[in-house]
Amino acid sequence: SVPADASNPASVVVSVLNISAVLGSQAVLPCKSHRMVWTQDRLNDRQRVVHWDLLSSYYGDGRMERLCDMYSAGDQRVYSSYNRGRILMPENAFADGNFSLVIKGVAESDAGTYSCNLHHHYCHLYETVKIQLVVAKRGEEASEYWDGEKPVLVAPEGSAVTLPCVNRNHIWTERHSEEEQQVVHWDRQPPGVPHDRADRLVDLYASGERRSYGPLFLRQKMNVTRGAFALGDFSLRVSHLESADEGTYSCHLHHHYCGLHERRIYHVSVREPAGESKVVNSSTHGLAPAAVIPAAFLPSDPNVVRGHNVINVIIPESRMHFFQQLGYILATLLLFLVLLIIVVLVTRRRRQRGYEYNVKKYGEKDVNLKEFTVDTTDLTPHKSEDIRLDYKNNILKEKAEQARSFPAKNIDLDKGNHDFSS
Repeated sequence: SVPADASNPASVVVSVLNISAVLGSQAVLPCKSHRMVWTQDRLNDRQRVVHWDLLSSYYGDGRMERLCDMYSAGDQRVYSSYNRGRILMPENAFADGNFSLVIKGVAESDAGTYSCNLHHHYCHLYETVKIQLVVAKRGEEASEYWDGEKPVLVAPEGSAVTLPCVNRNHIWTERHSEEEQQVVHWDRQPPGVPHDRADRLVDLYASGERRSYGPLFLRQKMNVTRGAFALGDFSLRVSHLESADEGTYSCHLHHHYCGLHERRIYHVSVREPAGESKVVNSSTHGLAPAAVIPAAFLPSDPNVVRGHNVINVIIPESRMHFFQQLGYILATLLLFLVLLIIVVLVTRRRRQRGYEYNVKKYGEKDVNLKEFTVDTTDLTPHKSEDIRLDYKNNILKEKAEQARSFPAKNIDLDKGNHDFSS
């Protein structure tokens, strides 16, 4: 659902109605306004006009005379041949907002009360500005003052004077497309929902554009006539009323061009048709709600309270939903498998790189055993008896034993005798 538009200016509530309709019937919520009627301007925007009138004090008969007028899309018109060429308004008055009247060669007959009248027939707006002109003798100075009701201008005879009338409101100075600034929309507030949380039902524009919101069955049962802006009738028709249609409805009329913002409120209630069979509702706290009893088996006791008919609708899941869930599972498994393959490949790659590093490290330099120093201090001497050899004869055995024995030490007898003698 679309929430109500809170950007629109505050609307003025002009009416509040209570509407009660029978279940299953059609309810009409009336919403009419002649100010919202839009018709295409075939007269070239002749709906805005300004005219100057004079209540003369010279003749003393108190008659009102129309001096001149001008439409927003036409030339100005001067009614008296005497005033042609001596009184005028700016040609761009409706573009600039300056509707002042210029009088050349002021005469005594020009004295009186002037009124500047602005009319907008399309928006039903009327504004008037009054100014009093006093004609002084030649040579006197011009002056201006306020008499408590209107400005008073004192102009010497024969001079030129400007009677001010300025209104630069956009409605007088601009010609926007009115159909783009007219909109009507309907909102609905279910029971207990505040106005700022209301749901938008339909938007209507004077240009012919129409926007409906909500589900299709709701849009089909709520209708506004196609010629709403031509007739000024924006009534909402709700067909096949149900209990769920109860609530507060609002008709908002916005005419931004004319400054119109109105709101009409309708409190809609749905009642059961007379003589219809009733439903027993025996639900209490902690118990399941009452079941719907067919009309043929309902009691005819008038004291039995009828509750709302409840219809439980079970919507089975479609096959597309099953395939969608299956796709999620398969995609998850495939992702897990890919991650596992990546981990295995990375592990094998690192192991291969480590083996190649060890082989290369030891293969870079030839090992020379001569460069190593062997420490024989910890070597335990072995006993000659432990070595058993097989010999062919005793002679070889004796030679082998002699070879394993310590070599004979050469003793110099001469040297020994010398040592003793000394």
